Amino acid sequence: MKINQTILIADDDANICELVRLYLEKEGFETVVCLNGERALEIWRQGGIDLLILDIMMPKKDGVSVCREIRKESKTPIIMLTAKGETFDKVLCLELGADDYVVKPFESKELVARVKAVLRRSHTDAVQNEEKAVAYDKMSVNLTNYELVIDGNKMDIPPKELELLYYLASHPNRVFTREQLLEDVWGFDYFGDSRTVDVHIKRIREKVEGLSEEWQLKTVWSVGYKFEVK
Repeated sequence: MKINQTILIADDDANICELVRLYLEKEGFETVVCLNGERALEIWRQGGIDLLILDIMMPKKDGVSVCREIRKESKTPIIMLTAKGETFDKVLCLELGADDYVVKPFESKELVARVKAVLRRSHTDAVQNEEKAVAYDKMSVNLTNYELVIDGNKMDIPPKELELLYYLASHPNRVFTREQLLEDVWGFDYFGDSRTVDVHIKRIREKVEGLSEEWQLKTVWSVGYKFEVK
């Protein structure tokens, strides 16, 4: 079976790279393998990569740094590999904009399944992303162009913060739990610490708090958050 999608595998363990490569190619994917983060960035910038699998701990440039640099320029899907499985690593991956993470040691079939799921979501988002925008008093959020305009001025905002703000603002007065937001905005079930939502909400509030009396980003205690429109 030929899928014509190319996966970049970056891990300093050649055995892991080979194992993942074999499983992905068996499923019809094209693969490119490298052993350090610096080379991963070089390959990605040449174009043609549909998804990256990045190990967190790599020489020359670690996976965290690679993910951070890519997210400044692109929404190319990224799956992070971590050997630790610690909450800090998971939260960090999510905050940087990774689409998923897998803890070592992992089952190759599970990794392949996650690759397919992330690619499906990415494709669906691309198809549906014709014009996603909401506007309220003194603020507009455009997910198509990834723009936040406040009081007539375009603001710098990380992609995940913008996606979270858009999601809440496009469902006015509806309350979401942290777990729902992680699943719907980050795109997968998250088992563990949900502090990443609180961190993103805090940063969004720093940009929009007190901007208008017609709406506000509100905490619903013991439940979650909502975009309240008066």
